[in-house]
Amino acid sequence: MNIIKADISHLEKIMDMYKSCVSGMISNNIDQWDETYPNIQIIKNDISNQSYYIFLFKSEIIGGINIDQIQDSSYKEIKWEDKTDSFLVVHRLAVKQEYWNKGIGKKLMIYAEEKAIAENLKSIRLDTYSGNPKALEFYRRIGYSELGTIDLKPNKNKYHCFEKLLT
Repeated sequence: MNIIKADISHLEKIMDMYKSCVSGMISNNIDQWDETYPNIQIIKNDISNQSYYIFLFKSEIIGGINIDQIQDSSYKEIKWEDKTDSFLVVHRLAVKQEYWNKGIGKKLMIYAEEKAIAENLKSIRLDTYSGNPKALEFYRRIGYSELGTIDLKPNKNKYHCFEKLLT
């Protein structure tokens, strides 16, 4: 596993990875992301905040994840199990389409969990689109509890909020 913090020199290849992922989602009738999101400015901000990590395979960027403590204000509606507010939030987890179902997403999530534990945090939080059954099943399968739904974006279905308590 070769996961490193991204820098600005990785930006173009990260966007290529997202383009591949979005194309795969659209071909699977998942309308969570499109050509407007995630966009280059969002990923550039993630990189400058030093919260974006890439999965490298033979120097190719095949996955990425943003890990920080920033949560949307709608998260306040959720009854989180972690009452200490000691958490990391996962955003924009993606894997290049040709590497789907090879455990890359799981490795990125394990990395996020290990990072939280190393920082003495108690949980991981995230949301995923109700129209993305693959992602919903993925988070359930790796031990995340579904705690409710939020309206994150206009003209989109609900987003499901997940949490995993860490030991």
